[in-house]
Amino acid sequence: MNYQETTNWMFNQLPMYQLQGASAYKEDLTNIRLLAAHLDNPQNLLKCIHVAGTNGKGSTSHMLSSVLQEAGYKVGLYTSPHLKDFRERIKINGKEISEEFVIEFIAKHKSFFEANDMSFFEMSVGLAFDYFAAEKVDIAIIEVGLGGRLDATNIITPLVSVITNIGLDHTQFLGNTLEAIAGEKAGIIKPNVPVVIGEYTNETKPVFLAKAEENNAPIYLASDLIDQIYLSDLIGDYQFHNKKTVQQTIAVLNNQNAFTISEEQLKEGLLHVVKNTGLQGRWQQLGENPKIICDTAHNKHGLTVVMNQIQNEKFEKLHIVLGVVNDKDLDSILPLFPKEAKYYFCRPDSFRGLSTEILQSESKKHDLIGEKYHSVEIAFAEAKKNASENDFIYVGGSTFVVAELPLD
Repeated sequence: MNYQETTNWMFNQLPMYQLQGASAYKEDLTNIRLLAAHLDNPQNLLKCIHVAGTNGKGSTSHMLSSVLQEAGYKVGLYTSPHLKDFRERIKINGKEISEEFVIEFIAKHKSFFEANDMSFFEMSVGLAFDYFAAEKVDIAIIEVGLGGRLDATNIITPLVSVITNIGLDHTQFLGNTLEAIAGEKAGIIKPNVPVVIGEYTNETKPVFLAKAEENNAPIYLASDLIDQIYLSDLIGDYQFHNKKTVQQTIAVLNNQNAFTISEEQLKEGLLHVVKNTGLQGRWQQLGENPKIICDTAHNKHGLTVVMNQIQNEKFEKLHIVLGVVNDKDLDSILPLFPKEAKYYFCRPDSFRGLSTEILQSESKKHDLIGEKYHSVEIAFAEAKKNASENDFIYVGGSTFVVAELPLD
């Protein structure tokens, strides 16, 4: 199989949360442990930082990678989902894994995957661990896919665990209270391994403290400990807490004497995240006059911050290109959107995409008025056609929507 055929096989043959939703969520870690053993446990050769959280784990992971790159280290970065190409998920110093490595890995282990019903995510995690071990990275930043306790990445013993925040998302898997979700995310806390908490609430703090105490894990509450926050090229308002989280994590690494990162390297890393890692879709500006911003925020916790940031922008009219997936709790997110905007409803090109008819109808109940369009591309083109140079266009609601934009 060539690269396209290989990734098509990965996507189409096997369960994958990003496409399928609930059916891809595994009940335990048996499969990934079986795969890791089959690969001779490459994860045991890696020094890692493990990053979980409802929002911000992707930005935080990329920031950490950028900082460590500025400090001269060879840094593996595993994140999900991707926007354009599967290879975005697995990078070393900002360079994507080669098509050849992906092809050869799948070809070599395909019969094992089929015999053991490996999920897309399990294969991807195994591939990342195998690649980082083969390339002898100095450190690997590993982002949790979903939850924490039962996530396929949770077979590593990291140098430090990171939990960015807790919000109500993926409640069908993780529970429908902040305490329950915090319990799942806190499942990445390991015995004697320090943990950095980005944000906490009255509901989640006791969960984190109890789990840390149970594991004799030193715990650092970044929001309480970091006073001076450095600038970053990631300018979304929600990066405020992510930067604190990164700064505290780097401080913990320095304390361990495993890595040496200077204050200057920390500052430079935060300033050059996009250049160093290729991160896209986080309050990313796509045009000026009218100003065009896209963002992958897709749940109440993330969208609240983004909508507030939009209200602080100066514009004559607001145009919002909006699409979501079909498991989204619309009653929790639609009230966040401004009523005075003109809406362009679209369905992202995924079979999890919510139909424009339902989105338009549900939006109307919240006084969000607009037309529906057959694709993200058409909706975006229409918004640009209607907007004057003093207007503001926002595109979002789902990672899948942003993935269909011309980002470069």
